[in-house]
Amino acid sequence: MVKVVFVLRKKPGLSDEEFHRYWLEEHGNLVRKYAQALRLHRYVQSHTVEPEINDSARKIRGTDRPHDCIAELWWKSMDDYAAAYSSDEGKEANAALKADEEKFIDLANSTLWLCEEHTIFES
Repeated sequence: MVKVVFVLRKKPGLSDEEFHRYWLEEHGNLVRKYAQALRLHRYVQSHTVEPEINDSARKIRGTDRPHDCIAELWWKSMDDYAAAYSSDEGKEANAALKADEEKFIDLANSTLWLCEEHTIFES
Protein backbone atom coordinates (compact mmCIF):
# COMPACT_ATOMS: atom_id res chain seq x y z
CA MET A 1 0.00 0.00 0.00
CA VAL A 2 1.32 3.44 -0.94
CA LYS A 3 -0.09 6.81 -0.08
CA VAL A 4 0.13 10.42 -1.20
CA VAL A 5 -0.16 13.02 1.54
CA PHE A 6 -1.20 16.44 0.26
CA VAL A 7 -0.96 19.22 2.86
CA LEU A 8 -3.01 22.16 1.62
CA ARG A 9 -3.35 25.85 2.07
CA LYS A 10 -6.41 27.62 0.71
CA LYS A 11 -6.17 30.28 -1.95
CA PRO A 12 -5.89 33.81 -0.56
CA GLY A 13 -9.24 35.56 -0.57
CA LEU A 14 -11.32 32.47 0.13
CA SER A 15 -13.06 32.28 3.48
CA ASP A 16 -12.57 29.15 5.57
CA GLU A 17 -16.22 28.26 4.99
CA GLU A 18 -15.95 28.67 1.20
CA PHE A 19 -12.77 26.64 1.05
CA HIS A 20 -13.96 23.75 3.19
CA ARG A 21 -17.37 23.57 1.49
CA TYR A 22 -15.86 23.56 -2.00
CA TRP A 23 -13.20 21.01 -1.14
CA LEU A 24 -15.65 18.63 0.52
CA GLU A 25 -18.67 18.96 -1.75
CA GLU A 26 -17.26 19.86 -5.16
CA HIS A 27 -13.71 18.55 -5.30
CA GLY A 28 -14.50 15.47 -3.22
CA ASN A 29 -17.13 14.44 -5.75
CA LEU A 30 -14.70 15.06 -8.60
CA VAL A 31 -12.13 12.75 -6.99
CA ARG A 32 -14.87 10.14 -6.57
CA LYS A 33 -15.73 10.51 -10.28
CA TYR A 34 -12.12 9.77 -11.28
CA ALA A 35 -11.34 7.17 -8.61
CA GLN A 36 -11.46 4.22 -11.00
CA ALA A 37 -9.34 5.95 -13.66
CA LEU A 38 -6.79 6.78 -10.95
CA ARG A 39 -7.00 3.28 -9.45
CA LEU A 40 -7.55 4.87 -6.03
CA HIS A 41 -8.16 2.56 -3.12
CA ARG A 42 -9.06 5.21 -0.54
CA TYR A 43 -9.39 9.00 -0.29
CA VAL A 44 -9.67 10.91 3.01
CA GLN A 45 -10.00 14.63 3.65
CA SER A 46 -8.95 15.99 7.06
CA HIS A 47 -10.34 19.48 7.67
CA THR A 48 -8.87 21.85 10.28
CA VAL A 49 -11.19 22.61 13.20
CA GLU A 50 -11.11 24.81 16.29
CA PRO A 51 -8.52 27.44 15.21
CA GLU A 52 -7.86 28.55 18.79
CA ILE A 53 -7.02 25.03 19.96
CA ASN A 54 -4.86 24.47 16.88
CA ASP A 55 -3.00 27.73 17.51
CA SER A 56 -2.32 26.68 21.09
CA ALA A 57 -0.99 23.26 20.07
CA ARG A 58 1.14 24.82 17.33
CA LYS A 59 2.68 27.30 19.77
CA ILE A 60 3.63 24.50 22.18
CA ARG A 61 5.59 22.79 19.40
CA GLY A 62 6.89 26.04 17.88
CA THR A 63 5.65 25.13 14.41
CA ASP A 64 5.00 27.35 11.41
CA ARG A 65 1.62 28.78 10.45
CA PRO A 66 -1.01 26.08 10.13
CA HIS A 67 -2.14 24.44 6.96
CA ASP A 68 -5.84 24.30 6.18
CA CYS A 69 -6.21 20.56 5.64
CA ILE A 70 -4.71 17.27 4.57
CA ALA A 71 -5.76 14.98 1.74
CA GLU A 72 -4.63 11.36 1.79
CA LEU A 73 -4.90 9.09 -1.25
CA TRP A 74 -4.08 5.38 -1.15
CA TRP A 75 -3.17 2.91 -3.89
CA LYS A 76 -2.85 -0.84 -3.40
CA SER A 77 0.51 -0.98 -5.21
CA MET A 78 3.18 1.10 -6.89
CA ASP A 79 1.94 -0.32 -10.19
CA ASP A 80 -1.51 1.16 -9.54
CA TYR A 81 0.07 4.47 -8.57
CA ALA A 82 2.21 4.50 -11.72
CA ALA A 83 -0.85 3.73 -13.88
CA ALA A 84 -2.68 6.67 -12.30
CA TYR A 85 -0.08 8.99 -13.81
CA SER A 86 0.84 7.17 -17.03
CA SER A 87 -2.37 5.79 -18.54
CA ASP A 88 -4.41 8.02 -20.84
CA GLU A 89 -7.40 7.92 -18.48
CA GLY A 90 -5.13 8.68 -15.50
CA LYS A 91 -3.57 11.64 -17.28
CA GLU A 92 -7.02 12.99 -18.14
CA ALA A 93 -8.20 12.57 -14.54
CA ASN A 94 -5.09 14.26 -13.13
CA ALA A 95 -5.44 17.20 -15.53
CA ALA A 96 -9.09 17.69 -14.53
CA LEU A 97 -8.27 17.48 -10.80
CA LYS A 98 -5.35 19.93 -11.08
CA ALA A 99 -7.51 22.41 -13.00
CA ASP A 100 -10.10 22.21 -10.23
CA GLU A 101 -7.46 22.48 -7.46
CA GLU A 102 -6.21 25.73 -9.00
CA LYS A 103 -9.61 27.25 -8.17
CA PHE A 104 -9.30 26.85 -4.39
CA ILE A 105 -5.82 25.61 -3.35
CA ASP A 106 -2.71 27.76 -3.00
CA LEU A 107 -0.61 25.15 -4.78
CA ALA A 108 2.66 27.11 -4.47
CA ASN A 109 2.33 27.05 -0.65
CA SER A 110 1.05 23.50 -0.34
CA THR A 111 3.06 20.30 -0.50
CA LEU A 112 2.62 16.63 -1.28
CA TRP A 113 4.69 13.49 -1.12
CA LEU A 114 4.45 9.78 -1.75
CA CYS A 115 5.01 7.60 1.30
CA GLU A 116 4.63 4.19 2.82
CA GLU A 117 2.90 3.90 6.19
CA HIS A 118 4.44 2.17 9.19
CA THR A 119 1.93 1.71 12.00
CA ILE A 120 3.75 1.97 15.32
CA PHE A 121 0.71 1.06 17.41
CA GLU A 122 -3.05 0.92 17.16
CA SER A 123 -5.54 0.53 19.96
